[in-house]
Amino acid sequence: MSVAGLIFSNIHDSAVPEFTTVRTMASVPFGCRYRLIDFPLSNMVNSGITKIGIITHNNYQSLMDHIGTGKDWDLARRSGGIKVLPPFITAYEGATGSKLYTTRLEALMGVMNFISRCNEDYLVLSDCDGICNIDLSEVIDFHIEKNADLTVVTRRLSADEADIKDATAISAEEDGAVKDASAYLRGVSGNEVSTNIVVVSRMFLLGALRDAAAHGYKHFYKDIVARRIGRARIYRYMYEKTFVHINSLEGYFASSMKLLDPTVRNGLFNVENMPIYTKLRNSAPTRYTSSAKVTNSYVADGCVIEGTVENCILFRGVRIGKGTVVKNCVLLQDTFTGNNVSLNCVITDKNAVICDGRMLSGHSSMPFFIPKGAMV
Repeated sequence: MSVAGLIFSNIHDSAVPEFTTVRTMASVPFGCRYRLIDFPLSNMVNSGITKIGIITHNNYQSLMDHIGTGKDWDLARRSGGIKVLPPFITAYEGATGSKLYTTRLEALMGVMNFISRCNEDYLVLSDCDGICNIDLSEVIDFHIEKNADLTVVTRRLSADEADIKDATAISAEEDGAVKDASAYLRGVSGNEVSTNIVVVSRMFLLGALRDAAAHGYKHFYKDIVARRIGRARIYRYMYEKTFVHINSLEGYFASSMKLLDPTVRNGLFNVENMPIYTKLRNSAPTRYTSSAKVTNSYVADGCVIEGTVENCILFRGVRIGKGTVVKNCVLLQDTFTGNNVSLNCVITDKNAVICDGRMLSGHSSMPFFIPKGAMV
């Protein structure tokens, strides 16, 4: 059994434009010191996949800075390793004003050269906006056991996700054989949806991509999966453990707040023999002064806290000034708050500065966002 991985870094950039105007979805920070791409990368590495391609679109400088040579994921290798796949466009297409890919299927067609050159029998496809710690070797074993052409990893929606957008509903028989794949509609299509993690036989995928190119198909689930139900062996694998999905700024805030629940946090970061790897940054331990008061918060290293922090996620290097009260906030790396500041339901991007005496408040359904490098 030989498996390679493909990660889509930009597919859902439009979901969180506040973050993705300056970076890809894959490099959006999450969980104090991680980026979203750390989760699919770690899932693949923990499952023995050592050849991984990352499909890019635009704004991928920060992604390349984060990944580097892949050393932190043990992917700095002569054979295999990590490969950044820039968007493919020919000189002719560029001269005629053709645009880069806009769908998952077009992205795959753009990297057909990588897929065709792979010697591996199977490919694992994964997005970055679904956060989980999954043993992909179990999914691959299921795929092989069923002699499947394509296996979609699915999950059940929680009650607070009933209005989820842009999801694909999956309906299957008792043995896992997929009988329908359609756009999710609340109250119509059930609550089992794709996680956008797919295991596919490489030769089957190549054939499907060539057929899609010949017929002008655009949509992966509608034109590749749904059209082949009954003609190909398509199965679903139900994933029932911790899964967090980001599809909006409010979703990012809610997903971050879920990390304060030990069950969710342990389901992502404390799975036996399944660590989540990230780029190392050596920082001093967080310093708490005599006036600091911190409750129910997730705090990275390198912070200096002199005020009150409650129900917050603090990334590396955050500074909380004297007399400052921060509640229900997500403060990204190197955010600086002055003295006597009051924050509630606020998200700051990296290097934001909040001056003395400021009072800022949002709501869990509409958090207040401060862009990267902004001063308030």
